[in-house]
Amino acid sequence: MASDWNDIPDEEFRSTFRAWVDQNCPAQLRYMRKQRPLFNEVAEWYHALAAKGWLAPTWPRQYGGMGLSAAKHMIYVEEWGRLGCPRIPDHGIGLVGPLLIEYGSEEQKAHYLPRILSGEHVWCQGYSEPNAGSDLASLQTSAVLDGDEFVVNGQKIWTTLAHCANWIFVLVRTERDAKVRQKGITVLLLDLTSPGVRVRPIANLRGEADFCEVFFDNVRVPLKNLVGKVNEGWTVAKSVLGHERIFLGAPTRPEYALERLRRLADARGAFEDPAFLSRFARLRLDLYDLGSAFERYAKVLRAGGELGADVSALKIVTTELYQRITEEMLTVAAEEARLADDLAAGDIEIDAMNLFLDSRSPAIFGGSNEIQRNILAKAVLRLPG
Repeated sequence: MASDWNDIPDEEFRSTFRAWVDQNCPAQLRYMRKQRPLFNEVAEWYHALAAKGWLAPTWPRQYGGMGLSAAKHMIYVEEWGRLGCPRIPDHGIGLVGPLLIEYGSEEQKAHYLPRILSGEHVWCQGYSEPNAGSDLASLQTSAVLDGDEFVVNGQKIWTTLAHCANWIFVLVRTERDAKVRQKGITVLLLDLTSPGVRVRPIANLRGEADFCEVFFDNVRVPLKNLVGKVNEGWTVAKSVLGHERIFLGAPTRPEYALERLRRLADARGAFEDPAFLSRFARLRLDLYDLGSAFERYAKVLRAGGELGADVSALKIVTTELYQRITEEMLTVAAEEARLADDLAAGDIEIDAMNLFLDSRSPAIFGGSNEIQRNILAKAVLRLPG
């Protein structure tokens, strides 16, 4: 039973989870090229997980989740990646759900949580703005209380899959004269079908629209859609990102890319070149080191501990290794590297250029690598600001 997941041995949970997922995750969805598929592309898998009760691994059981501990959640994530399962639109599961469970009213929990699990509500995250990305505390999208409604005006950018979502949880400024920028920020739940909302997709170099701009022109949001208290949204927003950094530093992407590089190099005889063989060996050893580092942080979570600021190093190493691997892939592809089409490599096809393009963005999202280095400098090395 779901209530017993945290009581059974880790390897028993791992084998049970792996067996069911391997049998039920549709084959055509495994190892998808798109890192962020649209909801309708993975709806079958989303609903299968929901029916099994395995869609929300960390939610408490009373809200429809599995109630997994940090240790069991790590196994869940590891097996998900190992089996090539597609990423599902997970802002509702990973961010909105935990936010409401901790800070939402009982009415909000009763209304929104079941609709996340059913897929009726698909969420996106309204944080970044044109002049407030990594420096999020400088956001300017405003919300003014008018009776029992907020009136929202402003713009969000790099909003992932907003064109596929129907709800957004958005950070707004409700006090412009706050002496500390982190004060005067509030969290609202906003229906994207409301009058005055406009969503404009941003096409990337692959011609895909993972990201969007979202414009708010006198959008009226009911007071009941306030999460937590007015002007205390910074604390609310940060609380749901507690363990995000370790998952951003998971070795899943570089593992996948290195295997694709190996297959492409083998098909094209690149291993006969001693220089390439040396570079490949270095990448492989770096991936081993990354795996060891990730496991060290995972053990802290399994033991019920809290991660320190030094976990920021994990995201830097992971994202930059991913970039180095995909750059090497283009070297092997040679003149065909310019093509966006898949390249034949024995009995499989390699999406070399698409992987290279995909490797650019992880170093930016979730707090850019420059921000992560600042965190390490200040919080770990204690260097002066």
